[in-house]
Amino acid sequence: LTTATDLPGYLSWLAGSPWLALVVGLVFTAVVAIVLGSLTLKLSGHFLPLGTIAWGISLYFLFGTMESLGGHTGLTGIPPIELFGWTLDQGQEIYYLIWLFLMSAVFTTQNLLDSREGRAIRALKGGMVMAEAMGVNTSRSRMIIFVIAALHACASGWLYAHMQRFVNPTPFGLHIGIEYLFMAVVGGAGHVWGALVGAGVITVLKQWLQDILPKVFGQSGNFEVIFFGLMMVLVLHRAREGLWPILTRFVPVKARRKVIDANATPLARRALPQKGERILEAKNVTRKFGGLVANNNMSLEVKAGEILALIGPNGAGKSTMFNQISGVDTPTSGEVLFRGQPVAGHDSREIARMGMSRTFQHVKLLPTMSVLENVAIGGHLRGDKGVLSAAWRLDRAEEARLLAEA
Repeated sequence: LTTATDLPGYLSWLAGSPWLALVVGLVFTAVVAIVLGSLTLKLSGHFLPLGTIAWGISLYFLFGTMESLGGHTGLTGIPPIELFGWTLDQGQEIYYLIWLFLMSAVFTTQNLLDSREGRAIRALKGGMVMAEAMGVNTSRSRMIIFVIAALHACASGWLYAHMQRFVNPTPFGLHIGIEYLFMAVVGGAGHVWGALVGAGVITVLKQWLQDILPKVFGQSGNFEVIFFGLMMVLVLHRAREGLWPILTRFVPVKARRKVIDANATPLARRALPQKGERILEAKNVTRKFGGLVANNNMSLEVKAGEILALIGPNGAGKSTMFNQISGVDTPTSGEVLFRGQPVAGHDSREIARMGMSRTFQHVKLLPTMSVLENVAIGGHLRGDKGVLSAAWRLDRAEEARLLAEA
């Protein structure tokens, strides 16, 4: 959404200020992202990327047929951005504003990932089961990523439109989406600075190849697409984490090191049960998978201060029983009580909020996080600072307390 002198009447009030258009665009984008995310993020596996591609194609043709927004012809007469009376109507003038937006995005994203909310987001890469067991609302974390990406795209589109002074759907087709994917994979999809490296490499290479390859082959054509395809295959084989981790080997980048504040105020502790109090009870738990009975009328109880072992050979149903107790799965019949409250049918996150979590037979450590950060994920429910606090480092007092406890 941008301002233009030829906007339809019902949008003409936006032509007063590009900055007002930015605010309206961000709000509108957030609403649309929440709606699309609520529909799309329920998908998993290969259906999720296919769903996002489908939205991209659909919206491209939708805006191309909306005559009120210029259709494929687009909007012209977009006014330049004005900042403190200075009109940014040349590329070299808006250049610094673009870098200001970019560095703000890098700064806030780095801060977010280096926080309680960021650990929850990064934990998604290790699988939903572990994150949910620690009390992480994985649906919310995925939506946060989706909305933040949409807001960054909105701000980028706003800058692009006011730099070009013209905008139409053509630069936002499927092919450019694939190019952005190349940038992320080549630079390093798991690294904020990798995105900048990937964008720089692909953009510069594209310009060079468009000049060099037609001379090599003696005819015009999009030969750079072939080159990018070969480069993608090579990167996926030889550098799956992208170029950024490789660059850091030759040019050491000083990472932000976690420091434990020994003077941090301890977090408030949950009231502990009295020794000998029954805290967990399973009654006649049965779990059937079709004709296979994994757990057959299993019962157990655990008291405060007690350690109970569940022993059996491979395939006996031990992990299945843990799944029934921890909310990963729901018993076919039977009852599970935690401190007198039924937990069967509740998901892992809800059970974690009640005070019971689990570890795993195969330790689900995240190799991209330090040991301290892996442990701190277990204290996710001990904090309450949100995304905005984390992005602008307003959560440092709570973060120090969480790390000191971890």
